[in-house]
Amino acid sequence: MSNPSLLILDEPSLGLSPKLVSEIFGIVKDINARGVTVLLVEQNVYEALDISARAYVLQTGRIAMEGQGQELLKSDMIREAYLGM
Repeated sequence: MSNPSLLILDEPSLGLSPKLVSEIFGIVKDINARGVTVLLVEQNVYEALDISARAYVLQTGRIAMEGQGQELLKSDMIREAYLGM
């Protein structure tokens, strides 16, 4: 437990204030930068994709899209369906 190679998180931002959400995602990014693989399940699409090297978007239990987080943030489908843009 003191030197994990994998961290699995399920909705770490759920119910938190925006300031805490920002802190949590910063910590997750730092953990990943130290070489720990992070598997993140999150409905805060923007924050999750912003820090993701690789992402999978699920719809009704199936993979609808996959790719690098920054690429998916630029996707019109993601922007319209999940970011309200």
